[in-house]
Amino acid sequence: MSEPAAPREWRFYVDDMLQFCEKVQSYTVGVAQAGFVADTMRYDATVRNLELLGEAAMRIPEPVRAAHAEVPWRLIVATRNRLIHGYLGIDNDILWSLIQVEVPRLALQLRALRDQPEPP
Repeated sequence: MSEPAAPREWRFYVDDMLQFCEKVQSYTVGVAQAGFVADTMRYDATVRNLELLGEAAMRIPEPVRAAHAEVPWRLIVATRNRLIHGYLGIDNDILWSLIQVEVPRLALQLRALRDQPEPP
């Protein structure tokens, strides 16, 4: 039997979240909302990365989340839940707003968090 894996350091999840943000941004750059919605592969890939963003956010320890309340942790997780469970479908206007406004803002917040020195 193999040993259980050591817990992953939370900063690695922040790095994952940044990668998911970057993918969302790269999949949607230069595309209008109508084109995005019509391109099912682009749409599905983007939604999947938003889901993964929420998965990674759930793995950030609560003390870290509490210390960095500027990051909308609950909103990220709630968005993941809504996308995965498809409660009443996905509102494409809200999705587009998340992609265009919230994801770039989140990427900035995550970079700032990642680049902070470790406390002594």
